[in-house]
Amino acid sequence: MKTLWAFVLKEIYHILRDRRTLFILFGMPAAQVLIFGFAVTNEFKGASFAIYDQSNDPVSIALGRHMSGSGHFEQTVVAHRTEDIHHAFQSGKIKMALVIPPDFGDRYRSGNRPEVQVIADGSDPNTATTLVNYATMMIAQFKVQRVNAPLQIEVATRMVYNPELKSVYMFVPGVITLVLMLISALMTSLTLAKEKETGTLELLLVSPLHPMMIIVGKVLPYVLLSLINAVLIIAMGVYIFGVPIKGSLIALLGLNTLFIVTASSLGILISTRTKNQQSAMMISLLSLMMPSMLLSGFVFPIESMPWLLQMVSNVIPATYFIISLKAIMLKGVGLIVVWREVAVLALLTLVFLLASWKNFKLRLE
Repeated sequence: MKTLWAFVLKEIYHILRDRRTLFILFGMPAAQVLIFGFAVTNEFKGASFAIYDQSNDPVSIALGRHMSGSGHFEQTVVAHRTEDIHHAFQSGKIKMALVIPPDFGDRYRSGNRPEVQVIADGSDPNTATTLVNYATMMIAQFKVQRVNAPLQIEVATRMVYNPELKSVYMFVPGVITLVLMLISALMTSLTLAKEKETGTLELLLVSPLHPMMIIVGKVLPYVLLSLINAVLIIAMGVYIFGVPIKGSLIALLGLNTLFIVTASSLGILISTRTKNQQSAMMISLLSLMMPSMLLSGFVFPIESMPWLLQMVSNVIPATYFIISLKAIMLKGVGLIVVWREVAVLALLTLVFLLASWKNFKLRLE
C-alpha cells in the first residue's frame, strides 16, 4: 500500500510540473464555463435596427423612443425611404427595421387599430425570430396616455433573404467556416512540427530556399486542397439543401480562397511555435474550434456578449468570414460591400505570415 501511495504521489508531482497538463485539467473547464456562461444566450442587448417613420408625429416618435430606450435595440439608421432599409440590410448595419405608416398617429388617436411593420434579416433565422418576438412584445406594451388609445397595435412581420426561416441558411455558411478553419489551420500546423519530429527541418534550414518561400511552399498545397473542399461543401449546400448563391460565384470563390490562406497562415504560425505534432494539434483544436464556433457569431449573437468577449471575437478570422459569406450567398452583394471584412482578413493573413517568417528566421540564426 505504501508503494502504491508513493507511486501516486510521484504521478501527482509530475502532473503539477507539467503546465500543459494543468491547463487541460483546470484551464479548459474554467474557460468553457466562462465562455458558455456569457456567450450561450439568446437574449439580445443593443441589436441594431432602423426606423422608417412615415408618420413623424409625437405618437410615432414616442414609439421609436420606446423601442430604443429598452436596451434591447439600438437605432443605428434613420431611413427616409425603403431603399435605405434595403441598403442597410445588405451592408449588415442593421438586423431589424421598424416601418411606421403615414396614418399611424391619426389611427392611434382615433382609437382605431394602427399597424406597423417589422422587417428582420432572415439569414440568421434564430436571431430574426427572437428579434421579432422582442419587438412585438415591446410594441404591445407601448402606451401613450390618450382618451381614445387603441387596445392593440397590429404588427406585420416580414423576413428578408430567408422568408421561410430555413435553419440550413444559417448552418451551411457556419459549417463551411468551421471546416475550412479547422482543416486549413490544423493540417498546416502539423507541417513544420512534423519536420521537427522527423529531423528533416535541418535540411530545409541549410537549403538555399528563403524562409518565406519555405512557408509559402508549405501553405500552398493545403490552400489548393482546402479550396477543393470548399467547392465540394458549397455544392452540397446548394444541390442538397437548397441554399442559394445570389452573389457572384467568382467573388464567393475569391473570399473562400482568402479565408483558407488566412487559416493556413495561422496554422503555420502555430507550427513555428510548437515542437511536435501533438502540441500543434492540441493548440490548434483548443484555440480555433471553440472560439470559431461560439464567439464568431455563427450560433450566438456577438452583440449580446460581454465587451471582453466581443473584443476577442474581433480578432477571430471566422467572424469576418461568416459575415462576408452570408452577405454574398444570401444577400447577393459584391466584395465592394464587404470590403471592410475582406480587408481585415487580408491584414490578419499578412500579420500571421510575417510572424511565422520571423519565428522561422530566428531558427536560422
